[in-house]
Amino acid sequence: MQHYILDEKGAPVAEPDLMTWARWFEKAERHVGNETIGDSEISTVFLGLDHAFGGGAPVLWETMVFGGKLDQEQDRCSGSREQAEAMHARMVERVKCSNPSSATAALGGNKCNQSGPPPFAEARG
Repeated sequence: MQHYILDEKGAPVAEPDLMTWARWFEKAERHVGNETIGDSEISTVFLGLDHAFGGGAPVLWETMVFGGKLDQEQDRCSGSREQAEAMHARMVERVKCSNPSSATAALGGNKCNQSGPPPFAEARG
C-alpha cells in the first residue's frame, strides 16, 4: 500500500518511508472542509493512503456525511487539493438539497434541480 503526505503547498507526494509518513500523519492538518448543515456534518480529508489499491490513479481524498438524510454518504477522488475542495462543495450542495430547512432547498435553487453523473464519477479524474 502506497503512503502519501502533503507538501508545503498542499500537493500529495508519495512517501516511501513508513516512519516518516507516520510522524507526518500523526500531526498533519488533513482537513480540507468541515461544515454543518442542519443535522449533517460534511467532512473532507486527505486520507494519506491510496484507496484505489493499485487500480489506477491514487485515491487520496474522501468526503463523508455524518447525520441527516445523507448519513454515511461518501465520495472519494484522486488529484489535487482543489479537486477535493470541489468534491466537498458538491457534497455540501447535495446535503443542502436534501435538507428542506436549508435556504437553497427552500428556494428551489437551480443547483438542487440539476441532474448529471453522480459526484463520484465527476471527482475521480
